[in-house]
Amino acid sequence: MIRWRAVQVAVAVLATTAGLAEAAEVSPPSPVVRQSLDDAWWTGPMLANTAATAPPGHFLIEPYFYDVIGVGRYDGGGARRGAPRADGFGSSTFVVYGLVDRVAVGLIPVAGFNTVRGGPSSAGPGLGDASLLVQYGLTQFHEGSWMPATALNVQETLPTGRYDRLGNRPSDGFGGGAYTTMLSLYSQTYLWLPNGRILRMRLNLSQAFSSSVHVEDASVYGTTAGFRGSARPGSSFTVDAAWEYSLTRSWVLASDVFYRRGGNTRVTGTSSQDGTGAQTPPAVQLDSGTSDTFGLAPAIEYNWQANLGVLLGVRVIAAGRNTSATITPALAINYVR
Repeated sequence: MIRWRAVQVAVAVLATTAGLAEAAEVSPPSPVVRQSLDDAWWTGPMLANTAATAPPGHFLIEPYFYDVIGVGRYDGGGARRGAPRADGFGSSTFVVYGLVDRVAVGLIPVAGFNTVRGGPSSAGPGLGDASLLVQYGLTQFHEGSWMPATALNVQETLPTGRYDRLGNRPSDGFGGGAYTTMLSLYSQTYLWLPNGRILRMRLNLSQAFSSSVHVEDASVYGTTAGFRGSARPGSSFTVDAAWEYSLTRSWVLASDVFYRRGGNTRVTGTSSQDGTGAQTPPAVQLDSGTSDTFGLAPAIEYNWQANLGVLLGVRVIAAGRNTSATITPALAINYVR
């Protein structure tokens, strides 16, 4: 009797197990939960600006604090030249206000302090070249549509930073002395990955043009005491692609990949201190040559609220043609109201 009962129990357990296995085989997999846009909070990548335009009456404040660490200079052929270790401590703050529907205006003040190992550092903190901007929203993103958000941005850089008559402290140069107009096309869209999480993508294209600059004595253009002349900064074109992956509502992984093509900057004039004692100062011409810059800027974002977040990242520029290699750690705080 006991054996028969045991056989009955064993058969019942096997039948139950088989039934559960069969049910598991025929049950559909759990559906992937699609993250909602409201559940994703963003601070923004380190470099690529947003194509979204601030609503009327609202504003964005985003201060950046960074250290541009020079790790080597290279000549046009790619050969390394000796260079003292330099740190360019700086801050720039984006202040953008929604003026009317689709139109935002803004200001970007810049300040810095340079230190040079084995050479004179800045005499003190100084102001860099400030910028004014106007942004017009062309299209808006709508979930389910292929159309990204796009915007036109015009930015005018003003020569508010010191750039010439630097004496024996070239590290006091914080500006370029030129009026620079930059025209940009911004785009932004969202993708839902197979796991349901959101990937936000940006692609920005920018072209900048600068005016000529009157230059005296030592300057950021490589001139020395006694120089009198002008500089014409070359135009530049920049492509910046950025991705942000929403790990959770508050945590985001981000990265920029960018390329910048810089035109030749020509400096022409005369130098009265060439050491020859000539009555007529000899002519001077300096050409920087065109440059190519490739860089990467990974970052991590943490957002306390939908309108308040912080970013910690690093911009890495590899040395190339007429481009110095630099590493720039940065901290940014993003606040929207």
